[in-house]
Amino acid sequence: MKLYDVVIIGAGPCGLAAGIEAAKAGLSHLILEKGSITESIRRYPKRMRFFSTAENIEIGGIPFPISEVKANRSEALQYYRKVAGYYHLNFKLFTEVAQVVKQDAIFEVQTVGGETYQARKVIIATGYFDFPRKLGIPGENLPHVSPYYDEPFQYSFSKVVIIGAANSAVEAALEMYRHDVDVTIVHRGEDFRPTVKYWLVPDVKNRIKEGKIKTKFNSLIKAIEPKRILVDNLLTGEEEWMEADFVFMLIGYIPDGALLQRCGIELRESTMIPVFDPETFETNVPGLYLCGTVIAGIHTEKVFIENGRDHAVAIIDHIAGREVRKVKELIDRI
Repeated sequence: MKLYDVVIIGAGPCGLAAGIEAAKAGLSHLILEKGSITESIRRYPKRMRFFSTAENIEIGGIPFPISEVKANRSEALQYYRKVAGYYHLNFKLFTEVAQVVKQDAIFEVQTVGGETYQARKVIIATGYFDFPRKLGIPGENLPHVSPYYDEPFQYSFSKVVIIGAANSAVEAALEMYRHDVDVTIVHRGEDFRPTVKYWLVPDVKNRIKEGKIKTKFNSLIKAIEPKRILVDNLLTGEEEWMEADFVFMLIGYIPDGALLQRCGIELRESTMIPVFDPETFETNVPGLYLCGTVIAGIHTEKVFIENGRDHAVAIIDHIAGREVRKVKELIDRI
């Protein structure tokens, strides 16, 4: 069995950045990914545009030239694929990791399919997009309920309820409204999240004033059934059934805490933030590192491509025995 210097779990932008830094340092590497390369971006809404400017999501020192200031989903998919090819990154795709076990100084990375890979060091860069938050209510697993929004055309001339009030909820509501969807936003707070992209706020609020997008703030969904949902008004205590052909639970995501724990990583119970060194990103398991959003626990909005990509530099510095370069984005921001 081949012994790799580094096995990287996750082929998102931060995992790719780790693979690039390993390749540049002359370390043998293998990137394991349970889906395709940049699987999370591939599953984003088809017409999504990044919040960060193109130069802020570049990796490997390769420029990201586009005609607009901010890249869309297709441009990002093309860019990361080309960068991975340029650096000849070594992948094993559609391979889900079950756990990482340390035997003396060697790690065994065990997959769901029964394969095992050995490495001197392991970097986990699994992000969070595969684990949507749950409400714990009846009906949230019904087939017409989804934590992912893709595109509006399937929902034209139907009634859609969006649960949530952050960027994904606002963008989905605006796009569906413009494609003849009857949209209602339900949120437990009294207004949209303060983190909503500033250029979206006047658009959505004007559509609400016009009655083209409906809202139920200070409200909770108590149950979901085919064709309807039960809404609880937190101010009045009144409950009502609303029509809903489709429901989108756009309330965020969390990292795979169970996988981290199976790998021996300790988590803070209330926040799911793992134990790691904020300079080297090494966890409580020596030789096992975290890269990207996976470090943020439930606070996934705090770490993203723009600041998570730099974790790879510090990690590979530490693995290669070099002076560890300072990373701007540390856990104390969370």
